[in-house]
Amino acid sequence: MSEQKSEKNLLGLIKEVKAGAKAKFDESVEVHVNLNVDPKKSDQQVRGVAELPNGTGKKVKIIAFTSTKKKEAEEAGADLAGGEELIDKIKTSGKVEADIALATPEMMPKLAMIAKILGPRGLMPNPKSQTVTEKIKETIESLKKGRADFKTDNTGNIHQIIGKVSFDENKIEENFQAFMEALKKARPEAAKGKFIKGIFLVSTMGKSVQVDTSLV
Repeated sequence: MSEQKSEKNLLGLIKEVKAGAKAKFDESVEVHVNLNVDPKKSDQQVRGVAELPNGTGKKVKIIAFTSTKKKEAEEAGADLAGGEELIDKIKTSGKVEADIALATPEMMPKLAMIAKILGPRGLMPNPKSQTVTEKIKETIESLKKGRADFKTDNTGNIHQIIGKVSFDENKIEENFQAFMEALKKARPEAAKGKFIKGIFLVSTMGKSVQVDTSLV
C-alpha cells in the first residue's frame, strides 16, 4: 500500500481517497489504525463493536445457530438459521458460507463439534464480540444496518471498512467518527502511553492518505 501524508481536514482527506479510486467497481473505503499495543499479550488485545450510522455498503451474510429462536432469526434477516441439524450439515460438508456467525447460549457446547471448521474462518461465536446472545433479532438487525465488529490483527493493527466510494463524503465521515469513538472506548487498561499511533484512509485499489491523529 503506497502512502502520502496530507495536512487536510478529514473531509478533504475523504475527498482525496474518493478521487483516487479509479477501479470500474464501487471500491470500499477502509480505515487502517496502528495501535500502541502488544497483540501477543492477552490483556492488550483490542476487540469492540461500532455502530456505523450509514452502514458499510457491504451485504453481510449471517448464519445463526439457535434451537430456540430459529424463526425469530429468519424473520430478522439471517441468511441461514438452525440448531443441531445445521451443525450436522456443516460437519458433513465441511463448508460454511457466512461473514458472521451468531449463536444463542444453549448452542455453544454443541458448536464444539464444528469448531475446527468455524475457527479458521473467524466464525466461532464469542461472548466478547457479542456474537453469543439471546438478543438474536436485535443483533441481526444491527449487523444488517451497519454494526462492525473489530479486533487487532497479530501486528497490532485494526482494519475496518467504513463505506463505499459512492457514498457522500459526509456519510463516510460520520462512519469514521463513529468507528474511532468505539475504538477509543475499547482501549484496554493495560495499554500504556499514546493509544493510537497512526491512521490511514484508503480505497480498495487506491493510494492511502494519512490522517492526523489530532483530528480524532
